[in-house]
Amino acid sequence: MQSTKPLTNHGEIPPWRESGLRYYSLRYRLHEMFGTRVQKVSINAHFTCPNVDGTVAMGGCTFCDNRSFSPSRRLPRADVLGQINQSLVRMRNRYADCEKFIAYFQPGTNTYAPVDRLRPLYEKALEHPQVVGLAIGTRPDCVPDDVLALLNELGERTYVSVEYGMQTMHNASLDWMNRGCHHDAMIDAMRRSQDRNFEISAHAILGLPGESHDDMLATARELARLKVDAVKLHNLYCVKNTPLADMVESGEVTLMGQDDYVRAVVDFLELLPPNVVVERISGDAPPDYFVGPDWCLNKGAVKREIDAEFARRDTWQGKAVQPSASM
Repeated sequence: MQSTKPLTNHGEIPPWRESGLRYYSLRYRLHEMFGTRVQKVSINAHFTCPNVDGTVAMGGCTFCDNRSFSPSRRLPRADVLGQINQSLVRMRNRYADCEKFIAYFQPGTNTYAPVDRLRPLYEKALEHPQVVGLAIGTRPDCVPDDVLALLNELGERTYVSVEYGMQTMHNASLDWMNRGCHHDAMIDAMRRSQDRNFEISAHAILGLPGESHDDMLATARELARLKVDAVKLHNLYCVKNTPLADMVESGEVTLMGQDDYVRAVVDFLELLPPNVVVERISGDAPPDYFVGPDWCLNKGAVKREIDAEFARRDTWQGKAVQPSASM
């Protein structure tokens, strides 16, 4: 199978900019690859995490209630194909023109099992006639070599994206969120993942307590240095029944404001090479789980503000990257 990794044309204006975009969006990228609209459909394979089951920590991440982050955690229990079909029924009204989907193994750590359990789950998703690839959310400390070999094998015949929950490069923040690993795990996972037949995506959170604007931009520079293929960004937001909810209620943590977030996103993306796909620029949660900040519930408005800030500055993704850094 031809490589699905984003291409870099050094010294040339990338096609996404010629199309009028300010950053290399996932929607644009998938249309490039498949020639039509492609959407992700969430699957809950009932994985836990090593900072939940006591392997590296207990209690999970400070901000995390997976039910709020993943639609599949809020659906009736079904097997992999059943969940895909349930989600397609739910999505038809919104995406009536969409016939191709990526099976997104989203909640929990979706490589946190032996290969003989992982393989049939991934293969089952690929049996669905409308599924054209896989996206697999995981942690950088949960990808042993045999799992990477499986992902590489699958990537030889279909699109595969492996999403590492990096969150930040700063170990103090990783300790605050009870992550149970440090940034050296991400560096190691990248070293062992590169030059394989799957895209490497990294998830990052802006507005973590104690992180300055410069700290957030340091994470952007680190993602560029690591040569990830894609990033997902959102602000730190708070859902009910989490340690973060208690911290917000007590005043220990103040959540990031919209203006600060918009500025941080644009500054962050200016530092990412133009061949890095931007999978997401904001996040939210269902109102029945949500604590705050209220502004991030209106994702359309947040996107408009980010687009307006790009236009106001006349800037774009990669503008602040030195030529040698994008190679």
